[in-house]
Amino acid sequence: MARVSLVSLGCPKNLVDSEGAIGEIVGAGHEIVSDQSRADVIVVNTCGFIESARRESMEAIRRALRYKKRGSCRAVIVIGCLSQRFGVENVDACFGISHTGKLADAIEQVLGGRRVHDVACPTEQWLEPEARVVSTPPWTAYLKVSDGCSNRCAYCAIPDIRGPYRSRPEPLILDEAKRLADAGVREVVLVGQDLTQYGQEWRTEAGARGRSEPSLAGLVAKLNDISGLRWIRLMYCYPTKVTRELIEVIAGCERVVKYIDLPLQHADDDILRAMNRRGSADVYEKVISDLRAACPQIAVRTTFIVGFPGETEEEFERVLGFVERVRFDRLGAFVYSREQGTPAARLDKHVPRSVARARYERLMRLAQVISLDRNRQLIGKRVEVLVEGATGDGMFGRSYRDAPEIDGLVYLPGSDAEPGSFVQAAIVDAAEYDLVGRCEC
Repeated sequence: MARVSLVSLGCPKNLVDSEGAIGEIVGAGHEIVSDQSRADVIVVNTCGFIESARRESMEAIRRALRYKKRGSCRAVIVIGCLSQRFGVENVDACFGISHTGKLADAIEQVLGGRRVHDVACPTEQWLEPEARVVSTPPWTAYLKVSDGCSNRCAYCAIPDIRGPYRSRPEPLILDEAKRLADAGVREVVLVGQDLTQYGQEWRTEAGARGRSEPSLAGLVAKLNDISGLRWIRLMYCYPTKVTRELIEVIAGCERVVKYIDLPLQHADDDILRAMNRRGSADVYEKVISDLRAACPQIAVRTTFIVGFPGETEEEFERVLGFVERVRFDRLGAFVYSREQGTPAARLDKHVPRSVARARYERLMRLAQVISLDRNRQLIGKRVEVLVEGATGDGMFGRSYRDAPEIDGLVYLPGSDAEPGSFVQAAIVDAAEYDLVGRCEC
């Protein structure tokens, strides 16, 4: 038996992969330890999406190798997106994203002095529901519904890293959701590179055989029937693929939280075309209007990229104007990162970093003003809060408007509610991202 420490970097989708790796390692009889200085083997699950993520991944690998050099670690294994995209040298084993079922054997090999290198093309390889060890708080878990992406946005390397879009079979998803609910999970967060593509590769065959065509709306409706769940949250929905059926499911299903993440990336039509994004600013605005008409309380999150090659001041101003009109509940932004091998990397007219950074700051200042205004509109109203932990004078948690890790919190001074419980709170104060509530429990 070896002591293994696993470092998970990147997005929630990567975290689910790490949880599957932990399950495999524990199932083989090894012990998981959090302290790298105690580990015989260190596994680093990397992110290779943008430059800052790659730097973080390389630093984690270097840190693991330092433990090995000092003799406290016998082997370092690297898995995930960075190694899939570029490979990693000077480590004992290197896998890409298709590492399921391979790690237990790799640990035995590297401890025996052998090296392993396997960054084969991504395959349709799905984790069995019972194999995963959830590492998030016991009341919340991510539920992966797909892998890969076929959208081919000009700035994005994900299709080259993770391969084309592959929907996870519905029975596996429903089985895992039931297992999570039986284990006490009350919130599942659906994740995939694009949830709204779910089932697209099966639709022609299903239609030809007279069966109902698989879709995200159909999947979510079935998840809504799992009685142990309280919240079902949707992340990463492509705006032009939000169907009327999906809107009706969000509005009508009790367990589906009134929240949607629509990464728009830009609001100037010329830049959207250069990004190879489908739709237009008018189409996006109509989708959001339809969502709000069907579900007035829905919280809409989005992300934008600033400084895309060729972006002019006028085109950036259109983003600001769009944000002013739509008034998102949650907004994140990124400065464009030039990614090797992507179509955008071959474009000229690159925006100076200082200009792109200044645009980012302007957009985020506007987003904060709008977020504060929308939060203040909740003062005097009651919201349901999932309690998650303690502060110096009470507890804190999240409302339906807040996804784990990326959105705000609701502070509950004076409360002693149990973590993992749901309480009603009357909102008494608001800041740009967070709320303060009086617990009515």
